[in-house]
Amino acid sequence: MVDKNQAMKTISVDKYGIKNAKVKYQLSSEELHRETLNKGQGEEANNGALAINTGEFTGRSPKDRFIVKDDITRDKVWWGNINIPFPPDMFTALYDKVVAYLSEKEIYVRDSYACADKNYKLNIRVITETPWSNLFAHNMFLRPTDSELENFAPDWLVINAPGFMADPKVDGTRQHNFAILNFTKKIALIGGTGYTGEIKKGIFSALNFIMPVDKNTLPMHCSANVGENGETAIFFGLSGTGKTTLSADPDRKLIGDDEHAWTPDNTIFNFEGGCYAKVINLTEEHEPDIYNAIKPGAILENVIMDEKGAVDFTNTSITQNTRVSYPIYHINNIQEPSIGQNPKNIFFLTADAFGVLPPISKLTPGQAAYHFISGYTAKVAGTEEGINEPTPSFSACFGAPFMPLHPTKYAEMLSKKMKDAGVNVWLINTGWTGGPYGVGSRMKLKFTRAMIGAALEGKLKDVAFEKHPIFNLMMPKECPGVPTEVLNPKDTWKNQKAYDIQAKELANSFKENFAKFEAYANEEILSGAPALG
Repeated sequence: MVDKNQAMKTISVDKYGIKNAKVKYQLSSEELHRETLNKGQGEEANNGALAINTGEFTGRSPKDRFIVKDDITRDKVWWGNINIPFPPDMFTALYDKVVAYLSEKEIYVRDSYACADKNYKLNIRVITETPWSNLFAHNMFLRPTDSELENFAPDWLVINAPGFMADPKVDGTRQHNFAILNFTKKIALIGGTGYTGEIKKGIFSALNFIMPVDKNTLPMHCSANVGENGETAIFFGLSGTGKTTLSADPDRKLIGDDEHAWTPDNTIFNFEGGCYAKVINLTEEHEPDIYNAIKPGAILENVIMDEKGAVDFTNTSITQNTRVSYPIYHINNIQEPSIGQNPKNIFFLTADAFGVLPPISKLTPGQAAYHFISGYTAKVAGTEEGINEPTPSFSACFGAPFMPLHPTKYAEMLSKKMKDAGVNVWLINTGWTGGPYGVGSRMKLKFTRAMIGAALEGKLKDVAFEKHPIFNLMMPKECPGVPTEVLNPKDTWKNQKAYDIQAKELANSFKENFAKFEAYANEEILSGAPALG
């Protein structure tokens, strides 16, 4: 951690085009907390955490994320509605306007880095307009030591200006907010949005390009932990599937909750220095690690508190996407440094709101690649505007918005690594059982934990399995700590004919989504598709 004398230092930002700014460099979390309160930009919760409101945007804005199309990216990036091209000259013009906006202002500068494995270390300088955005960077990136700061040279620059509004007609953006990556200039430029997640996701997206292209290393939108036996488990899953919750296991050391890489040497390392967890319906009973991590130094986003500072975690009047960021050392049982070896189990998490997929099933290599490329979960009513009933949601590689390359590139790398390392791959449904959303009920967390525990401990190795008739998934007939009747999803439905209809509809959704990848997929991957007769 940086001492008081280091925190009092300042640096010049003139070379970035920011002129005559009052720079506050490398402030401690306590100082940034206090600055936010003094500026009236946040409140203190009764647990000591800082509570802020991110304003107009309470989540990422995927349609306003761009990548500069230049000699580095032109022939490598998978261009489309996920990776939207932005002209280099327009980037330069917009950048000049942003740094002019920050000139003469009080700004906050933080030096940090990504990648816990020092062989892959990426130095990052973050310049923010607000103190709480800088605190987010302190929490989420790795924190250099005093000696590392002495001759710090940034590899990438992040500029975050929530108060700057672009003019779409002049600046080439879709609307007034934007998040733009420039791989030639190594800059992530963010404006018009206070949502802090754009800061970390910008760097994560950059690493998703750098790692496979330059390092022959697989980047992953996943959480990871390690057991006493030294075996690492990897958890893929979209928001709301339980990735953060299930990786925070009191019996296993947490490597990280969101962003990792798998090296050619079979090492798993965390990109980040913190966690960014959803807190909707958070309780100490069900998620004690996350609940107890919310203390001084943590930032709560878009929550509702009473007059005494008590947080109502059930209140979604601002957003369903209420969040907390905290440094990873707020979790008691962590792996230090955030590096794991010997990956032996991979879990694909889905929250199937249709009640079709088994609560646990074992995947073949072909099925693993197919489901990885598909990246399925389901949105339920109320999670997004216009969602009134369960809706299938597919995000390639369980993180399409952050993947600059074609999804099959990541899938092929994962498939090879899975085979070389001899890992088991499991599909875990944390969603509904006994019927779809509105009819059935959510799978109990204690059952999901028991299934994952049984897989990690090898307790499913010798049990009998049966094949799902449509998805061809192998389902265990028994599992310690789990009632046998919930293991086959069809058996939990009162109307089994209705189950078959629902299962075929979901299988069709998978096939329709995968159609755009078929031309790029090999026979093994295609064999992992559901069978519709």
